[in-house]
Amino acid sequence: MATSDLLIVAAKRLRDAVAELRFAAPVAHVYNPLIYAWRAHAMYLRRYGIGPKRVLFLGMNPGPFGMVQTGIPFGQIAAVRDWLGIQVKIDHSPDEHPKRPVLGFACGREEVSGARLWGFVRDRFGTPERFFERCFVANYCPLLFLEASGRNRTPDQLPAHEREALFRACDAALRRLVDTFEEAAENLGATWFNSMRRIVVPLITPSFLGGWVFIFLLSAKELSMSVLLVSPQTPVVSVAIFELWENAQVGELAAFGVIWSVILVSIAVVYYVIARRYGVQQS
Repeated sequence: MATSDLLIVAAKRLRDAVAELRFAAPVAHVYNPLIYAWRAHAMYLRRYGIGPKRVLFLGMNPGPFGMVQTGIPFGQIAAVRDWLGIQVKIDHSPDEHPKRPVLGFACGREEVSGARLWGFVRDRFGTPERFFERCFVANYCPLLFLEASGRNRTPDQLPAHEREALFRACDAALRRLVDTFEEAAENLGATWFNSMRRIVVPLITPSFLGGWVFIFLLSAKELSMSVLLVSPQTPVVSVAIFELWENAQVGELAAFGVIWSVILVSIAVVYYVIARRYGVQQS
């Protein structure tokens, strides 16, 4: 089966899986472009989801003037119509908010993030064929959530139980997407090493580097705080542990480390229980 056909199968599974989910207030309207804009999305997958990819651009979820209107990730109307060459009839969402109607390619509003992404891609690669030879663009979650006021509600703002059910379906779809590109590379004769080097590593490198920078900044902050706070009367944990290690007090160091680990794990467990019970939402 061709890579594009596998992507279509994966998109259908994701479409059907998230269509079965239900979301409580303050979510009042849910848009699923994989249903009402399926013709455009399937055309995008068939035309540009061919062969292995080295780079995956991943958005969070559709914007009200992008994929909601066109069925294409980051789907700024001008870019989809004039550069990608996709323009088909878009049906109405069965659950539209009066302030956010689905007008398809007749929508006069512009998706800002889509204009930036596709503008950069067009300037860098020139033609869609050159870009999609090595790259692909997708959304992690295919749903748009609106409150009764018309305000956009992002997936991370959903209650914990709703968010977890949604993310399970989206995680499975993302794994299928990456697996499909890896299998495409293997079918073209790429070795396991080349698949890792040219596909898997480029996909995980941004997240790996971002995590490393985040940990480095936290570590640097901890170092400066320890230096400022420590004194003979006010020892801090990190300095105390270092002094035990420097003085070769292995027994005391091990005991201190176990006690400190138990404290941190206990705090993490309490936070996890509260987050699962009440959800962590942004105002």
